[in-house]
Amino acid sequence: MNSVLILLNSLNDWKPYCETDSLVTVTDYLEHRYGERKPKLVINLSDDYGYNSEGYYCSLLAQARGHRVLPGVETLNKLESGAGIRMTRSLQQLCHQWIERNRISNEIWQLNIYFGTCREKGLEKIARFVFDHYPCPVLRVVMNNHARNQIESVQALPLRQLSESEQDDFANALDCFNKKVWRSPRSAKPARYNLAILYDPNEKFPPSDKDALNKFLEVARKMNIHAELITEEEATRLMEFDALFIRTTTSLNHYTYRLAQRAAMNDIAVIDDPESIIRCTNKVYLCELFEKARIPAPASQLLFRLNDYTFEEISERLGAPFILKIPDGSFSVGMHKVGNEEELRAALGEMFEHSAVLLAQEFIPTEFDWRIGLLDGEPLFACKYYMAKGHWQIYNHAHDDTGRNLCGAWETVPIYKAPQKVLDTAVRAAALIGKGLYGVDLKLINGKAVVIEINDNPSIDHEVEDAVLGDELYYRILNHFVHCLNRLHAQ
Repeated sequence: MNSVLILLNSLNDWKPYCETDSLVTVTDYLEHRYGERKPKLVINLSDDYGYNSEGYYCSLLAQARGHRVLPGVETLNKLESGAGIRMTRSLQQLCHQWIERNRISNEIWQLNIYFGTCREKGLEKIARFVFDHYPCPVLRVVMNNHARNQIESVQALPLRQLSESEQDDFANALDCFNKKVWRSPRSAKPARYNLAILYDPNEKFPPSDKDALNKFLEVARKMNIHAELITEEEATRLMEFDALFIRTTTSLNHYTYRLAQRAAMNDIAVIDDPESIIRCTNKVYLCELFEKARIPAPASQLLFRLNDYTFEEISERLGAPFILKIPDGSFSVGMHKVGNEEELRAALGEMFEHSAVLLAQEFIPTEFDWRIGLLDGEPLFACKYYMAKGHWQIYNHAHDDTGRNLCGAWETVPIYKAPQKVLDTAVRAAALIGKGLYGVDLKLINGKAVVIEINDNPSIDHEVEDAVLGDELYYRILNHFVHCLNRLHAQ
């Protein structure tokens, strides 16, 4: 059973491409004539996506029929209205460098994007950025050199308007985007679900090491789930999958958040979901959340770039020394321990370059932090993360002689051996975020559990977080996806 349908106004439009049994005419799809096939994905290549056109109704009815469709009606409405997008500064700089390198002198020039890819080497990130905002099979983007290298317009490009070389680009992009169109199933028994595990092979502190990632793949096979590692470059294939598991560090102004959004919009089960990313990745938000819900947490104070502060003023409220944090830092990066006025001046000067708001927090020294991993509101694992030797953090980012980063020891304990107050407080705190996969960091002070932060992208490393449960930990996380997908498909 083919899980992909490609919609065309006429089957003759496909003559330049290889044969596939995925093809269906727009008329047949509208009239519900596509045999016994129950597609998971519909690629709408209609000539016209305008409001009330056949192409528009194909996308509308696909969503009503529970089919995942590209482009969706929301995308078509954005294209119709001419809603624009602005590139980030880093993308503008990348674009400027490409223009200079290729000696582009025209004020206006065009970029074709096929399933989030482009022919132009060096503009791949821009193509993915546009596709994230306008998930549509073929787009033509008009760029303006004299408007700070910004996007002038984005339009859907009909298949029949492609030149011969552009047809090659389209075919190659489709092959990468959805391999099921061309390739036979791996076995006679199809997998229950397809899971994409997003990772960054070059990440310095990844949430899961290679052994853990391989464990996810191994256990998924035993559960009849097709799991596959994908990178940012392959993320345009997202619509091919039923679920997305983000195993690279998340951030709001980042491709991980955009992919989580796209997954949620298309009924793709996702960890971490966009709402959890919003709530967890910013320590300022968490600070306010804890205060409102009366969750025990270190005393804190927000610092603003436009204001002046003295060490005496802050330490009077928080004690000395105290900690300065960049709101969206992770893995102990973006933190300073401040013990005097000179250290405060230096830290503020450096940190305000990265954020207009900082968080000053009471320093609570302990031998280790508790990390309680939770899934769907229930404790999954319990770890003690010890401070790096001779240091006040779990990670010591000062390099040793071998050039490696130092981190403290760890101890994974059975859930029942973790202090009940730590478990109860972790469950209460995580309930403020959602029902996903979280890591709640706490300190136990004089019998009182204090929440330091909640992580939406907790570490799952082999022989660390899985030291007690072993393969069962991977099974429980993967089974959570299965339950979510079963609920979605039952609706």
